[in-house]
Amino acid sequence: MAQAKKKRNSKHRGNAAGVVETRGRTGRPLSEREQSKNKAAGAKGGAPRGAGGRPLRTPSWRSAATRSMVAVVIFVAVLSLLLKVPVNETLPVAGLMLVFYIPLSYYTDRWLYRRRLVKDAEARKAKR
Repeated sequence: MAQAKKKRNSKHRGNAAGVVETRGRTGRPLSEREQSKNKAAGAKGGAPRGAGGRPLRTPSWRSAATRSMVAVVIFVAVLSLLLKVPVNETLPVAGLMLVFYIPLSYYTDRWLYRRRLVKDAEARKAKR
C-alpha cells in the first residue's frame, strides 16, 4: 500500500522552550576564494543598524504624528476614565498637546538618528 505522506528527512530540532537550534553548515567546506569573498562582503558594512540588528529607519513626520496621536489618545483616556474629567474639557488640551508633541517627536527622532549615524561611522573607522 502507498505511503500517505512523505516522511521527513531530518528531526525536528525544537527544544522545550520552542527554540529551534540550527545545525550549522553541513555542506562542503568553502574554498579559500569563497571564504575571502564572504569576508569582503561582510566588511562593506551596509545600512546602519538599530537595536536588535534592525535597519535604522530615517525619521519621518508621519511616524512622529502617529506616535503623538497614540500619546494623546492615552492621555485623553486616562483623564476621562480614571480621573473622571469630561471629554469635552480634555479635547482642547489634547489639541495643544498634538501641536507640541508632533514636532518634538520628529526632532527627537532626527537627533537620535543622526547621533546613531555618527556612532556607526566612528565604529567603522575604528575597525579599519
